[in-house]
Amino acid sequence: MIAAFAVEAGQALDFSVQALFMRAHWVVKVVMILLVLASIWSWAIMFEKSVLLGRLRRGASKFEDAFWSGKPLDQLYEEIGANASNPLERVFVAGMREWRRTFDAKGTELFGGARDRIDRAMTVVGARESERLEARLGHLATIGAVTPFVGLFGTVWGIKNSFEEIALSQNTSIAVVAPGIAEALVATALGLFAAIPAVIAYNQLINSSNRLNVRLENFSDEFATILSRQLDKQGAA
Repeated sequence: MIAAFAVEAGQALDFSVQALFMRAHWVVKVVMILLVLASIWSWAIMFEKSVLLGRLRRGASKFEDAFWSGKPLDQLYEEIGANASNPLERVFVAGMREWRRTFDAKGTELFGGARDRIDRAMTVVGARESERLEARLGHLATIGAVTPFVGLFGTVWGIKNSFEEIALSQNTSIAVVAPGIAEALVATALGLFAAIPAVIAYNQLINSSNRLNVRLENFSDEFATILSRQLDKQGAA
């Protein structure tokens, strides 16, 4: 008799996510809303960074092809100018701009310390570009680390309320226990739904960012070496 009543009561309840949310305690509702917003935010970051890094990789490859094609550096600098659109181009423009500033107004004599100034200019721009590449990736790491615990908090709170209802109703049938437990577990599910994609995306995006940073550092070193040879040919100190 009790079992039949429990089955009938369970069938009468709506266990859809929307219904579970509407029946949940207000604290659990707040937790669920925060987790959904965190998930939307993480997906927005994933999409934006994936598109950005893909575009920067293609731009870097195109620039490297032009750089190593044998085209005069002054001509390449004039073509890029203020329209540098990726980290390698910005480092190149910084180096060439400082290179041109090493000459006096007549273009015949070199100012002292040219090599250090060129290296410093490219280092500053390279560090700034590295920061841009890794911008907002820390948010993904935070979402991946925190949201499971936020979801667990919502679950614990929901289970606590379920046990309180059991104590007040003095009825331990599954029809009384199941709805509250189901509502509480939705919070854990939402926490995992937000965390798992964020962690996977963070690992992939940080690896892509690191590879682009390595390309940037290698190019900076190679370009600095080329300019250093030019300074040596002109007798710069």
